[in-house]
Amino acid sequence: MSTARHSTTRSLAAHGVLILYTVIALFPVFVIVVNSFKSRRAIFADPLALPTSETFDMVGYQTVLKQGDFLLYFQNSMIVTVASLFFVLLFGAMAAFALSEYRFRGNLLMGLYLALGIMIPIRLGTVAILQIMVASGLVNTLTALILVYTAQGLPLAVFILSEFMRGVSDDLKNAGRIDGLSEYTIFLRLVLPLVRPAMATVAVFTMIPIWNDLWFPLILAPSEATKTITLGSQVFIGQFVTNWNAVLAALGLAIVPVLVLYLIFSRQLIRGITAGAVK
Repeated sequence: MSTARHSTTRSLAAHGVLILYTVIALFPVFVIVVNSFKSRRAIFADPLALPTSETFDMVGYQTVLKQGDFLLYFQNSMIVTVASLFFVLLFGAMAAFALSEYRFRGNLLMGLYLALGIMIPIRLGTVAILQIMVASGLVNTLTALILVYTAQGLPLAVFILSEFMRGVSDDLKNAGRIDGLSEYTIFLRLVLPLVRPAMATVAVFTMIPIWNDLWFPLILAPSEATKTITLGSQVFIGQFVTNWNAVLAALGLAIVPVLVLYLIFSRQLIRGITAGAVK
């Protein structure tokens, strides 16, 4: 009884800490959204105040909708983010399953090699990546961004998922083999459902850098037809004058899809983060 009570207490404490961190993390989002509905003078006069009948102003959203094709920018960001997440989770899970399940010469070295991608930023290879994309004819295409973000997210995905997959019962997988299941079926029907919290964790930590990235869209896909929402928002930021109403409105609109994706993965994310707190 005491052990169960202790586990419950630790679980509640972990959930409480996670909720506190969420509130702290969402406070800047709250400030951005609130100020996006205020006039420029009100933004600088009292940035933490809520809009009133005197300070309420939709000029930022009007400017965003009139200047630039932000619906297209949203569409490009969604395509790049969703496609990159799909390939990161698919290839990352497959590589993690191979590293955790099969013992072969060089297994450890292969895992270390993949883990190097976590420590070495992909931006160090920007020049080489740009040369490859130019030679392949993929400049100013969403495919270039998807390929780069997939390569960027794979090291973390393999590192996290391989640790979780090592905890999957060998008896369960061996029972599947005795029943005649193929390795692909074991991977898809037995292993993946058990590591969904880990996959949700990987998805959340992968999608935010992709959605907010400015570097690679600016270098690989700067054309009007392939701009992402982050790159499209830069049109309101000038060298000497910045349209803060439009910037905050664009950022406020850009936050919505990220929050939706976060809510989709939040339940599994909490399970993945607190998995070790109830053992």
